[in-house]
This record gives sequence, structure tokens and C-alpha cells, in this order.
Amino acid sequence: MRAPTLDLTLLRTLVAIADTGSVTAAAKRLAYTQSTVSMQLQRLEAQLSLTLHEREGRRIRFTSEGERLLNHARRLLALNDEAWSDMQARQVTGDLTLGIPEDYASLLPSVFAYFHQLYPAVGLKVICGTSAHLVEQVKAKELDLALVTRQRNSPGGDVIRREPLLWAVGMNQQPLLSDPLPLALYSPGADVFREVAEQALQSAGRSWRVAYTSQSMAGLAPIVTAGLAIVVVTRSMLTPALRPLDESSGLPALPMIELALHRAPHRPSEPARRLAELIREQLAVPEQAL
Repeated sequence: MRAPTLDLTLLRTLVAIADTGSVTAAAKRLAYTQSTVSMQLQRLEAQLSLTLHEREGRRIRFTSEGERLLNHARRLLALNDEAWSDMQARQVTGDLTLGIPEDYASLLPSVFAYFHQLYPAVGLKVICGTSAHLVEQVKAKELDLALVTRQRNSPGGDVIRREPLLWAVGMNQQPLLSDPLPLALYSPGADVFREVAEQALQSAGRSWRVAYTSQSMAGLAPIVTAGLAIVVVTRSMLTPALRPLDESSGLPALPMIELALHRAPHRPSEPARRLAELIREQLAVPEQAL
């Protein structure tokens, strides 16, 4: 009979909740959605048939069983990281260039930190650009890897995550939702978000005007939070300053988009393969958890 084994991914989530004090903060640290963190905590409780936590408002309080497991979890994760680093870090060297859209950088800080911890001898260079341009750079062998929104005119890549697109407005202020709708959109060709939004509105017989354009969400956010325009984002791109619109807004539903990992056509280097594995593990979230 095989001995039961604790899932280190679930234990890492448990420690993140304890360190940050809430599911929301743990999700930000791990680059997960809040629902994924909650689901992983529930899975851990189900596996052990124990109640590990209680809620106090938005914060989490661990039960005595949860505190005991937390102590074990910290030791297990420390030993795992030490063993992995000892066995792998000295073996993996070289340089690596990764391309990502600016808006996806917030998904990967924990990946970058963990990759550097495991492979300190690898020189990692990160280049931000539009998804369409990054795909071309991978094809031209200018990048080893690129994490992008999958484009309709260049589908390729390995899909590692699917997310719904949402209409969003400022948390405290929003424009009138009457035609022509004021939109804050990516610059033409920057990403598929703009094309998808315009096609959805056209199919629904709605009219719109482009109030603001930018290559990234950082450029679009100010006009949206000021209540002057509507923006299209993925759920993971939502911030406390943005509020998603539901069906009652009268706006047409938007489709899912895919995050894909593109690799250069030459044989991937060992650092590239290992970084791709970490990105896949970090971002591969079941659709129902989004």
C-alpha cells in the first residue's frame, strides 16, 4: 500500500496564507487567483480530513491543527528547496531571454524569484513588448521564450492558461453605458483584446468611440479609474481600482483568451526548458477556478 503524500504545492499555498494573513494577499504573492488559493486550501483540508482554518472577516485564523501543519510545511518546503537547489543549481548555467507583455509581468514575480533561487548561475533577461511583436521575435530567434496572449493570426505556442475577458470600469466612477460607448483600448495591433471587443460590440449592434489608446494597461488605467472610459481586461488583470461589469450592464459577453508559451525554433537550452516548466506550473489554473 502506497504511503499518503502531502502535496508541496498545497503546502506552499498554506505558508503563503500564513505569511500574508489573507487569501487575497497570498494570491498576489503566488500569482494565483483568489479562488485558486481558496480551492487549494480546501483540497488540503479534504486530504487530511481536518479543519485547518477559520475566517475572521477577510483574514484567516489557523486552528491548532492548522498551526501544527504549518510548522511541518515550513520544514518540508525548506528541505525541498534546499535539495532542489543543491542538485540543480550547479548544473544549470547560461543566458536566457524571456519576452512578456508589460501587463503580464505581475503574474511572474514569484516565478522570477524562485528561478533565481534555484538557478543563480543563469543570466535571465526579460523584455516587454506587445504579444504580436514578441511572437515574431521568438520566430526570429531573438528570444528564447515568450509568454503572450495567443493571437488569431499566429496561433502557435503551448496554451498554458485560459481566462475570460471582462468589461471593467473604475471602482468609484464610471461613464454612462450608452452609445457611443467610450472605450480605452490597446493601440491597433498591440493585442487581440481590441479586436475581440470591437467584434463583440459590432455583432451586438452597439456603437463606440475610442477615447484612449495605449500599448499597455498602465497607460489605459488612469482614464478608466477617472470614470471616462470602459476597458477590456482578463480577470487576473483586475486591480482594486477596477470593477468588472456583469450581464446587467447590457454589454455583450466576451470570449476566453489563451495565454501561450512560445519557444524559439532551435533546440531549447536547459535554462529555457526549466523556466518554461516553472511558468507552466505557476500559471496552469483550471478554468473553473478563474
